[in-house]
Amino acid sequence: MSDTVASLYGGPAGKRVRTRDLQLAKERGEKWAMLTSYDQYTARIFDDAGIPVLLVGDSAANNVFGYETTLPVTVDQLIPLVRAVVHGAKRALVVGDLPFGSYEESPAQAVRTSVRFMKEAMCHAVKLEGARRDAIQAITGAGIPVMAHIGFTPQSEHLFGGYRVQGRGEDAKLLVEQAHTCYEAGAFAVVLEMVPGEVAKQITEEIPVPTIGIGAGPDTDAQVLVWQDMAGMRVGGGPVPRFVKRYANLAEELSKAVHAFADEVRDGQFPTQDHTF
Repeated sequence: MSDTVASLYGGPAGKRVRTRDLQLAKERGEKWAMLTSYDQYTARIFDDAGIPVLLVGDSAANNVFGYETTLPVTVDQLIPLVRAVVHGAKRALVVGDLPFGSYEESPAQAVRTSVRFMKEAMCHAVKLEGARRDAIQAITGAGIPVMAHIGFTPQSEHLFGGYRVQGRGEDAKLLVEQAHTCYEAGAFAVVLEMVPGEVAKQITEEIPVPTIGIGAGPDTDAQVLVWQDMAGMRVGGGPVPRFVKRYANLAEELSKAVHAFADEVRDGQFPTQDHTF
């Protein structure tokens, strides 16, 4: 485990990462990685590898349920996934993503949904999209840590007219203001998605809480990727986003294993006496 991750975890083995640990990492200038996870096995693998924060994102809509966008996924669909990740991760801080339609109506609705995630899924924080001061204040006022998400927010893709970089030109000032709003409202971290690197750098320097980039350049305090993108599990579909770096080709490896299994069954090579009671 790297010194950076070790210092994030600190203390005795098995100590849970807390929002305070992420804040201290920023103050020390230490960068860290966040990955999505939707099941106990990836949660355990990522946790053992030293990933300090796991996000059970509404990206499960695309990567688990097969929807074209994040919009259809529901609270009832996400809560069992969050619970599974919490069970699988012994040290990582697990963040549950509030899906579209579960928090926009009012601060009271946002608190109700967040309470469900904390009580039923047992996660350690929630994430919501947009610089929603009232909602963030209400949720944190209920004792629940909030991770904010600005820039390109997938739940608003129809409003944005598709997947488009946010914060260019005159819009940069607005994005910086939104970051300050999230911090001032009580968010413990701010995700910056698909924003110009210089804008992300300015925000990272100006707000005291960690910034987490995805398509936001190298100067944020942390980086997040969808694990299937990172590990090469994406098959079919459209082009891979520019900000994704693929660190493995698990789809190819899994395909090889499945073909080998099917071939051995067809040819009578499996099971053998070694696999028989």
